[in-house]
Amino acid sequence: MMTAYKTTSLLRTGIELGVFDVLAERPLRPEEVAERLGLDARATRITLDALAALGLLESEDGRLGLSPGADELLVRESPGYFGDMVHVISSDEEWEALRRLPEAVRNGGSVLDTDAESPEYRYWEDFASYAAAIAEPTAQVVTDTLEPWAKERDDLDVLDVACGHGIYGFTFAERHPRARLWALDWPNVLTVTAEHAEAFGLDDRTEYIEGDMFEAPLGGPYDLITITNVLHHFSEERATELLRRAAGVLKPGGRIGIVGFTLDDGRPPRQDPAPHLFSVLMLVWTSQGEVHPMSAYKRMLSAAGLELEIPAVVPGLPFRVLTARHA
Repeated sequence: MMTAYKTTSLLRTGIELGVFDVLAERPLRPEEVAERLGLDARATRITLDALAALGLLESEDGRLGLSPGADELLVRESPGYFGDMVHVISSDEEWEALRRLPEAVRNGGSVLDTDAESPEYRYWEDFASYAAAIAEPTAQVVTDTLEPWAKERDDLDVLDVACGHGIYGFTFAERHPRARLWALDWPNVLTVTAEHAEAFGLDDRTEYIEGDMFEAPLGGPYDLITITNVLHHFSEERATELLRRAAGVLKPGGRIGIVGFTLDDGRPPRQDPAPHLFSVLMLVWTSQGEVHPMSAYKRMLSAAGLELEIPAVVPGLPFRVLTARHA
């Protein structure tokens, strides 16, 4: 545990420098990698040997090549490329925040001058740009879950709250041609959202709402409102306030789709570590955020005049998909 940061540093360095890309064609000697990438030869040799020690590279006859799995996940041209998630999962912002965890524990929340709740926080641009690798399979689960309901609706006006990359709304609209989208986020994030709308071919069905999700006029009403990876940034009371805002612009028979980490009441942390570790990030990165248990979600939804439907899980990811309707 004390040395885990070294592994992360090496992985980030290999991705940033393009080591895995240059080794995608064939194994090379360290000096050849250094020459191709414009790096120092000695430093490259040390770094490549360390990556091999981690099992990300394989060494044979003085040449280094990609290990099985690295070719799929760490080469940019691969359909399964996951490397850019270092900008999200091991971002500079998270590293700096977690370094100050002792202060956050003493303080009861973030001690950073700029954190996840700050207007137009730069990290959310990276999240919008690079989080597709985990957003896409989750968005498919959301769309699949809502499929029977959506088929019965005459209209499908969708509000994506704190939309970021916009993939949840875009995935839903891609399957339902009559869907129209309103994407809400900070102006610096919506620039990235608009790029994704164009890539999905949905720019003509997407409109944008700039500002704070607690204060910006929401418009509406909407058939579907998505609130994804948001509520754990706030206390139960503050999250309930956001759900009330959403419920107020939800059409009769409409749905609210929620994605995020959740805790199972009474389940020991060792049996489900991911949400507990994510709560630590919320501790250092927000004033009152944490991962909420399912009992809290039921209370929040009930207080907002909403009723929880059957939750769904995302295979291979520690997220739960919740849908709710007017009680």
